[in-house]
Amino acid sequence: MNDVPVVLGINRTQDASICLLHGSHLQWAIQKERLTRHKHHWGKPGDLRQHYRAQLPGLERPIDVLVECFSSDAEIDALPAYEEELAATLTLSPDCRRLRVSHHLAHLYSVFHPSPFREAAVMVVDGQGSAASDFTEAWPGSGRVAGDWREVSSFYTADRERVACIAKQLWDRDDARLVGLGMFYFLLTQALFPGEGNEGKAMGLAPHGNAQALNLPPLEVDGFQVTIPAPWRTLLGQRGRFRYGAPGVKFSECANLAAAGQRAFEDALLALAWRLHLETGLENLCFAGGTALNCSANERLLRETPFRRVFIPPAPSDAGTALGCAVYGLVELANTSCDYRWRDDYLGPEPQRADIDAALADVPDLIVERLSGRDALCARVLDLLCAQKVVALFQGRSEFGPRALGHRSILGDPRRGFIRDWINARVKQREWFRPLAPVVLEEHADAYFDVPGPSPFMQFAAPVRPERASTVPAITHVDGTARLQTVPPDGDPLLRALLLGFHARTGVPVLLNTSFNGKDEPIVETPAQAVASFRRMPLHALAMPPYLVRKRIEPELPE
Repeated sequence: MNDVPVVLGINRTQDASICLLHGSHLQWAIQKERLTRHKHHWGKPGDLRQHYRAQLPGLERPIDVLVECFSSDAEIDALPAYEEELAATLTLSPDCRRLRVSHHLAHLYSVFHPSPFREAAVMVVDGQGSAASDFTEAWPGSGRVAGDWREVSSFYTADRERVACIAKQLWDRDDARLVGLGMFYFLLTQALFPGEGNEGKAMGLAPHGNAQALNLPPLEVDGFQVTIPAPWRTLLGQRGRFRYGAPGVKFSECANLAAAGQRAFEDALLALAWRLHLETGLENLCFAGGTALNCSANERLLRETPFRRVFIPPAPSDAGTALGCAVYGLVELANTSCDYRWRDDYLGPEPQRADIDAALADVPDLIVERLSGRDALCARVLDLLCAQKVVALFQGRSEFGPRALGHRSILGDPRRGFIRDWINARVKQREWFRPLAPVVLEEHADAYFDVPGPSPFMQFAAPVRPERASTVPAITHVDGTARLQTVPPDGDPLLRALLLGFHARTGVPVLLNTSFNGKDEPIVETPAQAVASFRRMPLHALAMPPYLVRKRIEPELPE
């Protein structure tokens, strides 16, 4: 093995993803969906040959450590096909170390080791992870469960020398007795919105409802075990009653169910966190799993538990397990300390200037201006934003998680509430109740938001200060909160420059920021995808340094 090992981590199942480390230097991490344009794309045999090796740099080098992660789905049955593809596609060094790690262990290594903490309690909560027979970790209850039971939550203590699982909740696969917070929120979402990955819709809908209207009980929490009471199981089975947009279904019914479910979820999550603190006495909390994308619940974790600091990575869902696999390989198989810290989320491969030029080479329907330097580009973009136009921003390496943090973003003026409505209806073509997020200069965040510290990854729904809500209505949700991103003085230079310029012109250090993607498609990854999406969507301009791109036939202004 080289002094600096080449480590590859692969998540083979839901939200398939891959991560390459050279020692502690992260080369790139990316979801399969960004390459295939199929949202929430699962892992399948052929991924390395057809997608990863063909589109990602560095996979031609010998791999010193290879760690993979499966879950409790049927993908593990395709193991012979995966093995054949690995042998045919990658070059493994003669002493390559290999392992397949269980699902929650991959989550653990994705959140603690890249965190800023020396020691922490760790909570992993998702729908369902690995079967007990596939665990690659020790835990106190291992002798008391059947091999086909599946983990739904796991709780740890961790420091830089060791990690220890102190408890798990497992599901016995009885469909009449579904358990766990991840399964509960999945069932809640399915009752409201069919399809995959709609949990954010349920969270956005909840503030429009009355959590007490349906008279539903809280979830049952006993230590680290969460069960779903019978009234909830009955009601969530009545999907026709609450299916959003279906004929005869009232909006108020949908909103009330979302509100009740969100409140029950939050209260149970806080109960788990309190129990974890009681068991560990630690000041720091790391939280991962798909449920960690619930920014309203995350805000309460920050404010209403004894933990002094909470770290939630930008990709806490299954996509992040590829990074967890790579970190596990670095630490446990290569015996190398992990110095990587998740300080920003710009982890995709660097786009090449030649690809940007090629994407804009033959575009007679577009006006392409090449601007000399960041200041000139910022000035033009700010002119457009102050004129109530909506601008896409494509720059540098893409974000790894589901949040657009200024590299694959759509920007607008937060002072105009109608711009939010126009983006939802015309640009994103999605439900009117969906909130849009603010990006704010970190040093001015406290003046606009009741936030206890930096929030660089858009993981907390902080209250907008009441005296500021009327100033920034486009990013203030109906409950008076906003899922903010703070940009520090040493943050992304172009994003900082735009915020500073907007502040200088308007007195407001905030911009509206949503992800650069159309209806039912992943966030754009490449320059060609950015140009194609810009053409399809009624955006007014695309800033793709060093270019500003506009349409010869410009869309109407928001109103």
